[in-house]
Amino acid sequence: MSPQTAGVLQLLALIAALALAYRPLGDHMARVYSSEKHYAPEKWIYKAIGANPSAGMRWPAYLRGVLAFSAVSVLFLYALQRLQGSLPGSLGFASIDPDQAFNTAASFVANTNWQSYSGEQAMGHVVQTGGLAVQNFVSAAVGMAVAVALVRGFARSRTGELGNFWADLVRGVFRILLPVSLIGAIILVACGAIQNFAGIHEVGQFTGGTQQWNGGAVASQEVIKELGTNGGGYFNANSAHPFENPNPFSNLFEIFLILVIPFALTRTFGRMVGSLRQGYAILATMAVIWVGFVALMMWTEFAGNGPAFETAGGAMEGKETRFGIGASAIFSVSTTLTSTGAVNSFHSSFTGFGGGIQLLGMQLGEIAPGGVGSGLYGMLIMAIIAVFIAGLMVGRTPEYLGKKIGTREIKLAACYILITPALVLCFTAAAMALPTPADSMTNSGAHGFSEILYAYTSGANNNGSAFAGLNADTQWFNSTIGIAMLLGRFLPMVFVLALAGSLAEQKPVPETAGTLRTDKPLYAGLLVGTIMIITGLTYFPALALGPLAEGLAS
Repeated sequence: MSPQTAGVLQLLALIAALALAYRPLGDHMARVYSSEKHYAPEKWIYKAIGANPSAGMRWPAYLRGVLAFSAVSVLFLYALQRLQGSLPGSLGFASIDPDQAFNTAASFVANTNWQSYSGEQAMGHVVQTGGLAVQNFVSAAVGMAVAVALVRGFARSRTGELGNFWADLVRGVFRILLPVSLIGAIILVACGAIQNFAGIHEVGQFTGGTQQWNGGAVASQEVIKELGTNGGGYFNANSAHPFENPNPFSNLFEIFLILVIPFALTRTFGRMVGSLRQGYAILATMAVIWVGFVALMMWTEFAGNGPAFETAGGAMEGKETRFGIGASAIFSVSTTLTSTGAVNSFHSSFTGFGGGIQLLGMQLGEIAPGGVGSGLYGMLIMAIIAVFIAGLMVGRTPEYLGKKIGTREIKLAACYILITPALVLCFTAAAMALPTPADSMTNSGAHGFSEILYAYTSGANNNGSAFAGLNADTQWFNSTIGIAMLLGRFLPMVFVLALAGSLAEQKPVPETAGTLRTDKPLYAGLLVGTIMIITGLTYFPALALGPLAEGLAS
C-alpha cells in the first residue's frame, strides 16, 4: 500500500468515527447545558465556592465569573511552579524561574499549553497532575461555557440572562470532560501509553550507553490535552513520543479526541437554538475547510521533487516514521485548525507551503472546527459577519437566527476579529525590530521570520505549537508570548459575552420571504468565502514574507 493510499484511508476512518460520535455527543452536551438538575457532587462544589447555580447572570456578571476564575487559576499555577522545589514528588527538579512560571501559568489557563521547557526535565509529578492537568480540564470548560452563553443569546429573547457561569463550568467538567477522559485514558493505556508515578531511572540505548527517563500520569493527561484542545505534552517530543503516542491506532485516536467535541458542538448549537439545520450549516463550513486543508497539506508534503523526496515517498524530514506523511499531515492540520498545539511531527521541518498551511489554519481563528468552545463562538462571529455582508449586497437589514444584526452587534463582532491579528502582527514586528529577540532565531531569511510569526500566531490564537528553530525560553518571549496568550484568550471573550447579552435582549424577528436562509449550502459557501477573504486580507503580507517566499524559493 502506498503512503498516499494509507493517508487517505486513515482520513476516511477518522471521518467515519467522527460521524458516529456526532449525534450522541452533541445531544448529550445540549442536555447537559439545558438541564436544571444539580447532582450531589456538584452541589458540594457550589457550596464550597459560595455560588448559587440557579441564579441567572447577565453578561457582565458572567464575564466577571470567567475573569475571576481565570485570574485565580493563573495565580495558583504560578505559585505551584515557584514552590516546586519544596513540594513532594518534584523528582528533584528546582522551582521554575519567574518569567517561565508566568508564561506557563498564562499558557495553561488560556487553553494554549505553549511550552518553553522540556516537560520531562522541568516539571515534577505534583505540578504536572495537580497544576497542568487540572487546568487542561477547567480551561476547556471555560471555553465551552462562553460558547454556550453565546448560543443562549441567540436562543433567548427579551432577557439579558445567559445562564450561570459556575454551573456551566462545573457541568462541563463533570458531565462531559471527565467521563470521556476516563474512557479515553483506558484506551490509551491499552495502546501502551504509560500511567504511573515512577521516578527518574536509567534506560539502556540500542547504540550503547544509557539515558534517563521519568514516568508520570501520562495517559490521563494525554487524553485531556487532546480532548480539551489544550495541547502541550508530558514530554518534550510531545505526541511523537512513544510514551504519549505508542502506535498508529493511538495516533488516530488522539486526532479523533482533538476533533470530536468541536464538531459535535455544532449539533449542540442546533439543538439549543431549535434548528438542527443551522447546526448542519456550521458543521458543513467547518468540515469543508478542514478537509480542504488536509488535502492541501498531503499534496504539498507528498509532492516534493528531488532524489531524497522520491526515495522517501515525500517530505519525511521531521516526520515520525511510525506514522508517516499522511498521518502527520492529518495531525498537523487538525492541531492548527483547533487550539490544540499537540504535535506528532516537527512543524518547522514541513515544506515551506506546509508551514504556511499550518500558519493559515491558526490565523483563520482556529474555527474549523476550532478549539473546544472557542471554535464554535468564533464561527458564529464569522456567521454574523457573513450575514452582514449579504445584507449589504441586497440592501436589507441583516438577520441571523431571528435576531437583527445592528450597529452594536457588528462593532462587537469587528472588535472580536481584529484583536488577534493586532496582537500577532504588532508583537511580530517588535520582535523582528529589536536585537535581543532576533538573537533567538537559529534560521535567517524567510524561515527565520516564519519562526517569529508562528510563535505569536500560536500564542495569540491559543494554539501552543511552535516552529522548533526558535529559542523561546528567554525573558522577552516568555513575557510577551504570555501577554499575547492572555489577551488573545480573554479580550475576545469580552466581545463574545457582550454580543450574547445584546442578542438575548432582543425580541425575535419573524422570518419573511426576504430573509436570508442561513441553513442552505449557498450561505455555507458565503461563510467559507468570508472566512478566507478576511484572513487573507489581514495576514497575506506577513505570509508572503515568510512561508510563501520560502515555498517559492524551494
